[in-house]
Amino acid sequence: MTSRWILEVERLRPIEVRWHVMSLSVLNEDKDVSEKYRRLLAEGWGPVRVAIAAEQKYGPEVLGRLYTELGTRHHHDKREFGPELYREALTAAGLDAALASAADSTEFDEALRASHKDGIDRVGQEVGTPVIEVEGSAFFGPVVSPIPRGEAAVKLFDGVVAVASTDGFFELKRTRTRDPIFD
Repeated sequence: MTSRWILEVERLRPIEVRWHVMSLSVLNEDKDVSEKYRRLLAEGWGPVRVAIAAEQKYGPEVLGRLYTELGTRHHHDKREFGPELYREALTAAGLDAALASAADSTEFDEALRASHKDGIDRVGQEVGTPVIEVEGSAFFGPVVSPIPRGEAAVKLFDGVVAVASTDGFFELKRTRTRDPIFD
């Protein structure tokens, strides 16, 4: 949802979003997590491997389109990640559907880990994804639901950028009280 929010901000403000691959599967692979979450992390390798394979072939400018196509099928259509979903998303993004095979390969894992490290090094190890960087100030989040639109989107953007760029500021957080609302 943060990705949809930042695209809304990009539509309303003179910013240019550049996409970068991070992975909760990489971030949490050595952490003590529940068995249920461990299964989700195992499923998470496929889409990020496909994304890295696409980036390696076409460049980072394809990541936003591919991320949208993957997310639409998984989150909105409630489909499981898998070869068919990957091929459809790649095709819809104008990319080679054969890259779907990267989901089950470790061929791109070194590049995936390097991409993830680049993102996480901007904010530190005790956060997750998404990571946003604006004019040298990076932060985790915002984790938000539902997606702010219009003036609410830019108001949130201005606020998180102001907070994140404040010297000595480190954290804001509260407990989630509802499931994600995808619109």
